[in-house]
Amino acid sequence: QVQLMESGGGLVQAGGSLRLSCAASGRIGGAYIMGWFRQAPGMQRDMVAIISSGGSTNYADSVKGRFTISRDNAKNTMYLQMNSLKPEDTAIYYCNVRQVLGQINSWGQGTQVTVSS
Repeated sequence: QVQLMESGGGLVQAGGSLRLSCAASGRIGGAYIMGWFRQAPGMQRDMVAIISSGGSTNYADSVKGRFTISRDNAKNTMYLQMNSLKPEDTAIYYCNVRQVLGQINSWGQGTQVTVSS
């Protein structure tokens, strides 16, 4: 299995920015999708942004224009640049990698993002 480790969460004021990182151990063969998900207290875990092995990206409507997902293949690391943060962005953010036709489906431990008003 691939192990994932998030970092970069913290406390920020509304309108501020944070950059999350997700470092992956090991290589993932074949087509895959990496993504960021978030879960607020009492809520389900929702997709924030995903990026495919081919480079295609997709974003939740609530973060379009504010968040940018990217990856550095040389560093085996995925990023989420979050700008113009809002209090409703407060959640635990998790990274995930899933093989399209394989069995790998790994989650990180999560990193807390808190946006104060």
